[in-house]
Amino acid sequence: MYLRILDLQKILSGSNKKNSYFLFGPRATGKTHLIENNLAQALVFDLLDDDIYEEFLRRPKVLSEKIKTNSQLVVIDEIQKLPILLDEVHRLIEKRGIQFLLTGSSARKLKREGANMLGGRAREINLFPLVYSEIKDFDLEKYLNYGGLPIVYQSDQPIEDLQAYVRTYLSEEIKKEAAVRNYERFVRFLETMAISNGQEINYATLSSESGVPARTIEGHIEVLKDTLIAFELLPFTKTVKRKAVSKSKFYFFDTGVANFLAQKLPLKINQTDIGISFEQFIILEIRAYLSYFRKVHKISYWRTKTYEVDLIIGNEIAIEVKFSEKFKDEYSKGLVALSEEKIVEKYYVVGRFKSEGTFEFIEYINYINFLKLLWSHKIV
Repeated sequence: MYLRILDLQKILSGSNKKNSYFLFGPRATGKTHLIENNLAQALVFDLLDDDIYEEFLRRPKVLSEKIKTNSQLVVIDEIQKLPILLDEVHRLIEKRGIQFLLTGSSARKLKREGANMLGGRAREINLFPLVYSEIKDFDLEKYLNYGGLPIVYQSDQPIEDLQAYVRTYLSEEIKKEAAVRNYERFVRFLETMAISNGQEINYATLSSESGVPARTIEGHIEVLKDTLIAFELLPFTKTVKRKAVSKSKFYFFDTGVANFLAQKLPLKINQTDIGISFEQFIILEIRAYLSYFRKVHKISYWRTKTYEVDLIIGNEIAIEVKFSEKFKDEYSKGLVALSEEKIVEKYYVVGRFKSEGTFEFIEYINYINFLKLLWSHKIV
């Protein structure tokens, strides 16, 4: 069992206890478990339960009849299965002041069907796979290979569990929702995107490698983003001295899922692929931290024809990620070039370094110490 950092009780009982929330997260990240352990007194309706689903489908107003007191928190699990229910949720928020937590593993169906998103009356929370601070006896090699989905990380057969997860995802989140017309073509696209994990999006190249038309690829990428399986890391374009590229990078939400789809498992320590997985891991940690603690900082990356910086947090922090155990001066070239713009305040090189220190104005630090600082609010 893992103690999750996301504190639903604290968020829901904040300054305005009547705020309702959407809780989004990919399948198997632990939303149901989190609710059971954080919100034991809540009234919960699980739309994966066929009886509950059928009852609400026939008459959404049954929801109002089942809620006996206006002061009780109401949780509706997997709300994307029945978007029509959101009209009744909206009415109960307005008329009875009821607080809702609405969970889902996909916002796509809600968007596609033009569902009532509660007119700004519900804020959004996101749940991610396990992060470093949630795992006792953290095993880096294991995490880089198999990722942080709880059912996978604690498994004795992680590859088999990843296989089962991917099949479930493909069937439930894509095929059943009919999000794509040609399912087999989408599977080929998915494998190509996994191989391109952490790289800039190039539609022509992706089309050539997957056999999927470039126009279709753009729509497929939106499917992955809407079903929370992937995200785009936007380019940092504020530099003046050196023109930055304008292409986004593409990352899967979990290192293990990306590696399985790309058929790279198991990764070896001396492979380039494990360095890509390590970079993804650090980016995912920062992304989760910013979300869990409601930080407004955007993350991006910077690249010119000559230089690149792996991650920029807001306008404040620039980070280069290296899998190496020994710091080299050359790792700081992109950070030095970026510093000439006088935009970013702090600079880090994060790696598996045996020793730590400062090179000019750049701090090079072991990833464990960096993550300890991050999760104790000393980086951002």
